[in-house]
Amino acid sequence: MKKPNTEKEENAKQEDLALNKSQADDQFLTTNQGVKINDNNNSLKAGERGPSLLEDFILREKITHFDHERIPERIVHARGSAAHGYFELYKPLDKYTKAGFLNDTGIKTPVFVRFSTVAGSRGSTDLARDVRGFSVKFYTQEGNYDLVGNNMPVFFIQDAMKFPDLIHAVKPEPHNEIPQAASAHDTFWDFISLMPESMHMIMWVMSDRAIPRSLRMMEGFGVHTFRFINKQNESHFVKFHWKPKLGTHAVVWDEAQKISGKNSDFHRQDLWEAIESGNFPEWELGVQIIPESDEHKYDFDLLDPTKLVPEELVPVTIIGKIVLNKNPDNFFAETEQVAFHPGHIVPGIDFTNDPLLQGRLFSYTDTQLLRLGSPNFHEIPINRTVAPMHNNQRDGHMRQEIATGRVSYHPNSLGNGCPFQAKIDQGGFSSFNERIDAQKVRDRSASFSDHFSQATLFYQSQTNIEQEHIINALRFELGKVETLTIRERMLGLLSKIDKILANRVAKGLGMSVPQVLEKPINQGVGADADEKKYEPSFVEPPIQKSDALSMLKNKTGIDTISTRQIAFLCNDGVNATSVKNMKNALKNAGADVKIIAPHLGSIVSEDGSEIPVDQSYLIAASVLFDGVFIPAGKGISDLKNMKEVKDFLNDSYTHCKFIAAEGEGIKVLPFNDKKENKPSKDAGIFTSEKAGDADLAVSFIKGLEKHRFWDREAQL
Repeated sequence: MKKPNTEKEENAKQEDLALNKSQADDQFLTTNQGVKINDNNNSLKAGERGPSLLEDFILREKITHFDHERIPERIVHARGSAAHGYFELYKPLDKYTKAGFLNDTGIKTPVFVRFSTVAGSRGSTDLARDVRGFSVKFYTQEGNYDLVGNNMPVFFIQDAMKFPDLIHAVKPEPHNEIPQAASAHDTFWDFISLMPESMHMIMWVMSDRAIPRSLRMMEGFGVHTFRFINKQNESHFVKFHWKPKLGTHAVVWDEAQKISGKNSDFHRQDLWEAIESGNFPEWELGVQIIPESDEHKYDFDLLDPTKLVPEELVPVTIIGKIVLNKNPDNFFAETEQVAFHPGHIVPGIDFTNDPLLQGRLFSYTDTQLLRLGSPNFHEIPINRTVAPMHNNQRDGHMRQEIATGRVSYHPNSLGNGCPFQAKIDQGGFSSFNERIDAQKVRDRSASFSDHFSQATLFYQSQTNIEQEHIINALRFELGKVETLTIRERMLGLLSKIDKILANRVAKGLGMSVPQVLEKPINQGVGADADEKKYEPSFVEPPIQKSDALSMLKNKTGIDTISTRQIAFLCNDGVNATSVKNMKNALKNAGADVKIIAPHLGSIVSEDGSEIPVDQSYLIAASVLFDGVFIPAGKGISDLKNMKEVKDFLNDSYTHCKFIAAEGEGIKVLPFNDKKENKPSKDAGIFTSEKAGDADLAVSFIKGLEKHRFWDREAQL
């Protein structure tokens, strides 16, 4: 228990607060050159919905400093796992884009895909509650194209000017470097509570999307709205989606915390072993295509990165797939040195004026210069284009290309004019001819002011189970926040999303939802802006619920137990037929079986045959498996007295996993109906008195296909 402050300590604290207040009265934000900043929330644009301008010295200084704050690991997305593979197109998209790799179904475009967490350092755990990066480098015949996205379709902020602030807030607090890879602390929620535009993203991060079962079982999104450009120079807006073949699945929060202790490389190992065993991960690429004429059709702004386009309004059209079939040969040379950039595009794909995207177009090259130490990072093998490369760039640190000849400029006559500029019909890149007629402003469109309707749509689209998980996640996160006023501000914002949600979170915190909401001291506007224009609004969404937003209702992927990990709890004296029959049935369905026993080596079955052991009870843990089977056998009865087995089964039950048992294995189950001495009535538990029961195997497999028996949560 935290000791109360002494009178001396309290007086010192009050003196510090008074000093900070007096300093704050005459302390203004400035650039590093001492110039006072009037607007630290909006980049300089050509019109409030126009592109960001290169002359914005405040944005460039702020992001340049941020990009150079860490060496050599990435500032964000430091912990990553990656793999090689290919992209295969299903049907040509010439109606919408002239990009070659999206029009030729006869080629397989090589790809390199990197998954990552955002907040943690390179050595942090895989199972932190966090956004996951989902970045794909396409090595196309027209040059490299990078689709740099996340496993969530929206983001925390609307303008890149706030990105350094967001990351500074979520990183470990600077005075004590605590906590690592976690958002459950004061600085993060202080920032969020003052930025209502983050509310939609907060719903996603507090959902189970933030703790995926596997990198192979999560969706991916391009986040921003991009453009497709066809040969007629016609533009269509486009949103990118990756749909996993194995479906979208998660773990529960208690399980995630325990996995971090048992195996902090859980996701990395899972991806590596799946590829090594030939179970190649697959995702289908889908697009939402919106005609240029429909730019202002919806009650949200297509340029707002805190908004998504509901699939009920614009369906996702599947156009191809990626298959990851090769692990990196060297982690550092490939996974660490790969350099993604949303500005790496090819003819047929172009940008929009999304102000977060506009800032990223500057930031990524800048951070690569420091992290990889050279303007020649494109010559590192993992970053090299497969398309021919010719230009007059020379020299620089770690230059590898040996250029010949005396010409290093353009235009020239001494080199016969080479290399030549390419005409559009020769594949030359040409930006979309978008009309810009606006004043140069630091401003934000009023169409960006609705911060709550899509947060409400997301929350109300979840099943009761998923809503319960969001409530508990918020209780956990805000329960770690020590500053009461931050909790109160957050409860006020949550009440704008859903009053029942806010009240239930408040109950868990022992608080009440404030009747009068505190007006945030900063709502993303400049010092002299008309705050009424930016007053957060709520626009009634055109739909009330979207099944695509729920992991449990979304039918992405197929029902399969492929690559699922099943633990067999065994002992000397196990029935060999019981083990063999269930193991064969599970492996034929694509699952991976591990024999767990009191010791390594092998165990002796009832008939005297030896069964190799994969893990001992000391090593194994329920949280590393998707299901449990207890086979029959006289020796199995001894397991009911082993603490490790009881803990294993209790965790499996609590985390809603499917469990099967045969013969003597039934009596090992710790959650029996004591009166009847039979298993509790639970449709997630399958039993049979018969050893090697084929029907039991069929039922168990059908259960495992559902991932979890979520109805059990209501019983716990």
